[in-house]
Amino acid sequence: MAKVNAGYRIIVLVLLIGILLLGGLLWFDHLGIVNVREQLRPVFNLLGMETPEKVPDDGSVLMLDEARIEKRWEELERREDALFEQEELLSAKEEELLQMVEALEEREKALEDREKSFNEIVKQYENKNANLRQAAEYFTGMPPEAAVERLVAMDDQDVIDILRMTEQLAREAGDASVVSYWLSLMPADRAAVLNRKMLKKPEVQGG
Repeated sequence: MAKVNAGYRIIVLVLLIGILLLGGLLWFDHLGIVNVREQLRPVFNLLGMETPEKVPDDGSVLMLDEARIEKRWEELERREDALFEQEELLSAKEEELLQMVEALEEREKALEDREKSFNEIVKQYENKNANLRQAAEYFTGMPPEAAVERLVAMDDQDVIDILRMTEQLAREAGDASVVSYWLSLMPADRAAVLNRKMLKKPEVQGG
């Protein structure tokens, strides 16, 4: 009885070892380490176990993958080129806008300088006009001989400016101007020079 049990155990162990060995070979075959299915195909067929035929690897799958990758790279390069062109276009537009801004700033500064200069001229003219008006009123209020004495001692242009302002004040007040009388009291040569200069550069009306 003991011998029967021992023989039975040996058979079971042998079968178990065979199963483990076959499983290991099948696993190595699955990993591609060894090709067991081709060698054991008659055994599998005898046991009614069909083994799928291996599809030969001719590299077509790899070639398709490489083609897809190459196509993807070409698409990425096209996009990169398009982005680079857009970047260059934007840079050119930005440079153009900066130049326009600089030109506008320079023009604005030039206009401000001209306005400032014009305001200074107007201010000087107003100050001069106010001073001339005050001087004309001062001379008109003096005795004619005293006024002429002071006028003769002045430069020709200053005398002409005062004479013209005196005439303007007389027109505004509707009175007769004393300019002609002042000229008659001056030395003849000086009066002639003043008359000649006043006629050569007449007063600008409304200015």
